[in-house]
Amino acid sequence: MNAAPSDKRRNVKFSRLEEGAVEHSLPGPNDITRVELYNGIIVLARSNFYSPSVVLNGYLCTGSIADPDEKLGLADFTAAALMRGTQNHDFQQIYDILESAGANLGLEGSIHTTGFWGRALAEDLAMLLQLLAEVLRQPLFPAEEVEKLRAQLLTSLAIRAQNTGDMATLAFDQIVYTDHPYRRPEDGYPETIQQITPADLSEFHRHTYGPRGMTIAVVGAVNPQLAVELVSRYFSNWQNPNQPKPAELPELKPLNGVSRKAVEIAGKSQADIILGAAGPARQSPDFMAAALGNSVLGQFGMMGRIGDVVREKAGLAYYAHSNVSGGKGPGPWTISAGVAPENIERVIDLILQELTHFVTEPVTAEELADSQANFIGRLPLSLESNNGVSSALVNLERYNLGLDYYQRYAELVRAITREEILETARRYLDPQRIAIGIAGSLGKGG
Repeated sequence: MNAAPSDKRRNVKFSRLEEGAVEHSLPGPNDITRVELYNGIIVLARSNFYSPSVVLNGYLCTGSIADPDEKLGLADFTAAALMRGTQNHDFQQIYDILESAGANLGLEGSIHTTGFWGRALAEDLAMLLQLLAEVLRQPLFPAEEVEKLRAQLLTSLAIRAQNTGDMATLAFDQIVYTDHPYRRPEDGYPETIQQITPADLSEFHRHTYGPRGMTIAVVGAVNPQLAVELVSRYFSNWQNPNQPKPAELPELKPLNGVSRKAVEIAGKSQADIILGAAGPARQSPDFMAAALGNSVLGQFGMMGRIGDVVREKAGLAYYAHSNVSGGKGPGPWTISAGVAPENIERVIDLILQELTHFVTEPVTAEELADSQANFIGRLPLSLESNNGVSSALVNLERYNLGLDYYQRYAELVRAITREEILETARRYLDPQRIAIGIAGSLGKGG
């Protein structure tokens, strides 16, 4: 009669030991090496000798926030063109070097930064870093390759113009971020991409690329001290005395009411709805409460309350979910749905009803506990690969979270209360001050 309760207690104790062991094994000050080079580059390194590979991840402090309006997309264009030829290698030679080693290397522009990533066998780390240094420091922007890339970018923009989700997002951003840099698409518009010349790319690179604020994480089968030495070998003598300081974001003007913008895309059988407002920045004290609340609203299980009400019960959407994406500034907190055009207004009404409920009453204790368990449980899974760890280390630096953040993560998640979530939701998602972007074949619904 007493055996079952005793076994149950032992199982609970064992689970807690496992949980503590997992938290202790997460990246932290004891196994993350952090070094700042003399020129301002931050190097983060962590060993993992269970894999023969090594991954690097990082960013430079230059992005589309520095683009002039008439040449919007310049930062993204520049990042994409870096591997099209350097002082030492042409486009084909760069990819032959990578392919012969089974390695990869990529770069991409964003609003505040230009990101890079790569992967190779540990024995080829020096080659990978040398090539990264070359494309970052010595690009040539050959005219023929620039024109090929321009054609690809224009094709991507033509595809974007026919994508209902992308166009609804653009419409949403133009409402929420009026007179703010976040209103502008990072990849620009066809007319702005057409205006960009190889000389513009070269000048943007010369003026904005530099070591100050650069962060690079190296994770894999390499001693951290060796990783730092190799990064230093190829980057420590990089200087750009003209490198500008990161641009300050202007204050975001709050919405005054419910605003909507619709974009007609003829011939589409679906319309996309993006509804919401600006949410907290990643470093905001509100961010964890917003993230947990968002899980309840439109992520957990079958896409949370929104998915349950709009898709499962009403059957009015192909998909329905919510997302909060805080970055350096106030990223959007949105509810998205893909619907038949005739259901646009009904779905908007259902979403607003659910949103009103979300900002009126606290989430239930069970909803919060489920989301907390989900957040805590999926963190170790996201850190199983070298790529996952390297990306996580970069975020520690990007958002100044502290080297012990992942070891404190479970505690931070558990500390969030139902009342904090309600207060945060009320602060950012007032149903009376909301933006609605719609795109597709609108019919009577637009």
